[in-house]
Amino acid sequence: MSTVPSLQDRRIVLGLTGGIACYKAAELARELVKAGATVQVVMTEAAEAFITPVTMQALSGRRVFTSQWDAREANNMAHINLTRDADAVLVAPASADFLAKLAHGGADDLLSLLCLARPRDHCALLVAPAMNREMWSHPATQRNVAQLRHDGAVVLGPDTGDQACGEVGDGRMLEADELRDDLIAHLQAKLLVGKRVLVTAGPTFEAIDPVRGITNLSSGKMGFAIARAAQEAGAQVTLVAGPVSLSTPRHVQRIDVHSAQQMHDAVLPLAAAHDVFVATAAVADWRPATFAQRKIKKDGARSAPTFELTENPDILAAVARLPDRPYCVGFAAETDDLARNARDKLARKNVPLIVGNLGPATFGRDDNALLLVDARGERQLASADKLTLARELVREIAERLQAST
Repeated sequence: MSTVPSLQDRRIVLGLTGGIACYKAAELARELVKAGATVQVVMTEAAEAFITPVTMQALSGRRVFTSQWDAREANNMAHINLTRDADAVLVAPASADFLAKLAHGGADDLLSLLCLARPRDHCALLVAPAMNREMWSHPATQRNVAQLRHDGAVVLGPDTGDQACGEVGDGRMLEADELRDDLIAHLQAKLLVGKRVLVTAGPTFEAIDPVRGITNLSSGKMGFAIARAAQEAGAQVTLVAGPVSLSTPRHVQRIDVHSAQQMHDAVLPLAAAHDVFVATAAVADWRPATFAQRKIKKDGARSAPTFELTENPDILAAVARLPDRPYCVGFAAETDDLARNARDKLARKNVPLIVGNLGPATFGRDDNALLLVDARGERQLASADKLTLARELVREIAERLQAST
């Protein structure tokens, strides 16, 4: 899903330490720049054995720093200057040796110096470990990681899988896109910390026979964006998704379903344990009353087969009727009279907020325009990419939750 730059006007110090995962840091630098960040690369001597400063300069568009004795700074204090206006220091890869150095306050090179000297109130420290599985699992490394977390550092990963040494296990550095998204999430305002959010997304598919069914053009992009935005805001998020081809947002629990009945059966047992329910899915209102076990074929007759339809369960209304219901947000995908139809749905579903949009104008697209409708009136969220709108909606929900308490 294409979005506006999520790191626009952010200043990131990207630190590289010695490890084969430095090749991923090249792609990471590129991804951070594409996301709008100003990226200042700082490399240790060991990192230079794996990738050159020339490569990182070309990708970041800025001169790379490698030495605490670099005289390019007027006061010769690169370890101070580089973090004073930075939003975060991201060390990727972070070797076992460097994690040990940070945990014990070591500062014998430029990167460790600036990590120690950074203004901790506004410059976060994030580290992405990268090492052999035995090194990662060693008690000394685990003690150092625990100490870093205790001191306020954020540890991203590591992942598990094939390693450059030929072994398999924990210790792989996260991929560039995963680190980019984790950094973006870390820098978002934590408006939903301690909250649990349940989101539905995508279409449903109501089978006629083994190969055909009733569905719609919903891509699921809006619901997936809302799940991501809620997770970025600090919530624990469960996403119930119809049949879509989208990657699961980072750190979001996903449950895949096909039919409206399956979505209903997945949502209802979970809803009361959540603080917020956002019903973004475009759920089919009707399904075939019977299912043909074999494909319905043409038999030479000119008349088409007919189907009896039966109504699907109303998921949003069912959640809204729960005695300990979460804060319910419904979506109304309309073709006309958006405000009137959204307001009718608000009353019919008995929920505090309906988000309206024009289905044919947004299904499958990366952008949208939303109309927020509640008992007090209406408010338009102007056309933007869906992740930007999702973040605005999450802020709106957080404000309403706070007001209700």
